[in-house]
Amino acid sequence: ELIAVQNIAPGERVGYGFSFEAKEPMTIGVVACGYADGYPRHAPSGTPVLVNGKRTRTVGRVSMDMICVDISDIPGAYIGTPVTLWGEGLLADEVAAAAGTVSYELLCALATRVPVQEIA
Repeated sequence: ELIAVQNIAPGERVGYGFSFEAKEPMTIGVVACGYADGYPRHAPSGTPVLVNGKRTRTVGRVSMDMICVDISDIPGAYIGTPVTLWGEGLLADEVAAAAGTVSYELLCALATRVPVQEIA
């Protein structure tokens, strides 16, 4: 889920090493998941995610315990809004391809602290 929401201006940077620079005003959501949870550390900006069921992308480098996502076009997103890293509506294969890996690695790397919702 989103644990923070921040508005940034053009030229402001996000992520380890400030690797992502905003080209326009943006709203950034911080997701409570990172490489310590099994999310691929090497996933680049632009890796797809769903926020409240709406497709968007990661921005900046993946941190140990969080990732940043672009929620500029998701006006109803706020702290506590659910985030799907892969699953219903977003195939693990698509996320894996964006990160340069395979879906099996994503699924095997998940830490036990990551909430997993099973689809009936």
